[in-house]
Amino acid sequence: MRFSRIWLFLIIPVCAAQAQMANGNADATAPEMASRDATFQSKVNLVTVPVVVRDRDSHALGNLTKDDFQLADKGKPQVISKFSVEASASSSKPQRPDISIGGPDDTPGRFLVYLFDDLHIEFADLARVQKAAIQHLQTGLQRSDRAAVMTTSGQNNLDFTDDKSQLQDAIMRIRPVQMYRHNADGCPDIDYYVADRIRNKNDQQALNMEIQETIICANLQNLTNPQQSAQPMVNAAAARELDLGEQDTRVSLSVLKDVIRRMSAMPGERMIVLVSPGFLTVSSEALEEESELLDRAAHSNVLINALGARGLWTSQEFDASQPGQSSAYVQQIKAQYQRDSMLAQEDIMAALADGTGGTFFHNSNDFNEGFRKLASAPEYVYLLGFTPNNLKNDGSFHKLKVSLAAKNGLTLQARRGYFAPKKNAKAEDTAKDEIDSAVFSREEMHDLPVDLHTQFFKPDPADAQLTVLARVDLKRLHFKKVEDRNHNQLTIVSAVFDNNGNFVRGTEKTVTMRLKDATLARLNSGITLRTIFDLKPGTYVVRLVVRDAEGQLMTAENGAVDIP
Repeated sequence: MRFSRIWLFLIIPVCAAQAQMANGNADATAPEMASRDATFQSKVNLVTVPVVVRDRDSHALGNLTKDDFQLADKGKPQVISKFSVEASASSSKPQRPDISIGGPDDTPGRFLVYLFDDLHIEFADLARVQKAAIQHLQTGLQRSDRAAVMTTSGQNNLDFTDDKSQLQDAIMRIRPVQMYRHNADGCPDIDYYVADRIRNKNDQQALNMEIQETIICANLQNLTNPQQSAQPMVNAAAARELDLGEQDTRVSLSVLKDVIRRMSAMPGERMIVLVSPGFLTVSSEALEEESELLDRAAHSNVLINALGARGLWTSQEFDASQPGQSSAYVQQIKAQYQRDSMLAQEDIMAALADGTGGTFFHNSNDFNEGFRKLASAPEYVYLLGFTPNNLKNDGSFHKLKVSLAAKNGLTLQARRGYFAPKKNAKAEDTAKDEIDSAVFSREEMHDLPVDLHTQFFKPDPADAQLTVLARVDLKRLHFKKVEDRNHNQLTIVSAVFDNNGNFVRGTEKTVTMRLKDATLARLNSGITLRTIFDLKPGTYVVRLVVRDAEGQLMTAENGAVDIP
């Protein structure tokens, strides 16, 4: 979801602040106030680690404290600086003071996204999970729930609703999408997993296996040196499949990240049920994307449950007596690579569930039971936060280990690790993620002195104009003095969500200030930023985020408006 770049009108008590809005490169002739896009930089490398602790009967425990946990980063003990416990709405145990459950009485208590991976699922598997999902909707959703149906292809999406018939229709419209799919009829037949083994892992066994297959399928047996002729064909096919697979992975992870961002704006309990056979995340770029995705989910308290849509699978058997088949030995090796590929595809499902406190239901054909288990969250999820000591921006993987001071038969499910940032990471990418996370959240922050006010006007019964006013007190801002000017930048995002938590629209703008001392003194009473939205009558939530560049401080506030 992108914010439209709509002009934010500035209501300033002193006209001199805008009197010098003339062109010029020198600071002395630069305008004192102007609007343009800007970027942000993160201040703190806080790593959040969701943890679920279960007893011998697989019940999640919620009575542990920070001192019960030990956390190590690359084997080095870390200080747990942030600790909280999230309790699901279904928890029947007494609530502790530091546990938050559900949302306000006048808002839906639980939001679920049923995310179907139509880019990877086969038609037969899809038909089985669709049938189970329809049955699940009859009894698995409560009156206070809001659910959405989404796909990795972006087709046949349905936004949040409590209408079960619409949800069922959306699920039944889903079909497998052929985009980025491997063509098993090619010669040579190389999938993404084997292509990665050949091109990136220097796997000679995989290379020789595909050379032998290519000699057969391309009828190269009678050549003087068939291996020499087959190898370029194998390398070219592997390169093509590698490009296709990497694009497929980027799209799949991008969709997941967008869904998590959408979920972070919802009140109450937030859960994704990912229905997929899995997909490969073998490249370092994909693994970094996965780590960032888990960061976003952990900070937003979004839980991911995963359903293995392949069900109970067995390896494919080959008949070496059939024409066009290579030797039984080569086919046996190929079967092993297929088994390894399926396991590797499921690894992302397990990582997403473990890394967010969710459940991975797989290797079973009882999809009715799968949906039943995955439609509920663990009773308790612990959120451990720490700031790594002397973290180097080298992009390396940091393996995490969470343990208990006294196990006593308890089991742990926790995030496996994270990637350190890279030195050459683009500041604008980091900035976009940070501002998006703040907007699509309900957490309030008050680092900057900002007052939020809303008012609406109805030119006719069917239309309305909503005005969002943000008053910023400049006296408490930090300015950088350059010669006779006081420099800072304010980035303001105003967003509107409907009563179901769906994003309606938003605006984003950065105000650049190069104020002279006299102008800054006159503006002690502050500036007011005004944004106007054209809306239909209804109940809305307004989210305002204001961030300054010099102090790197942020304010995020919520407002509610009911337009009759």
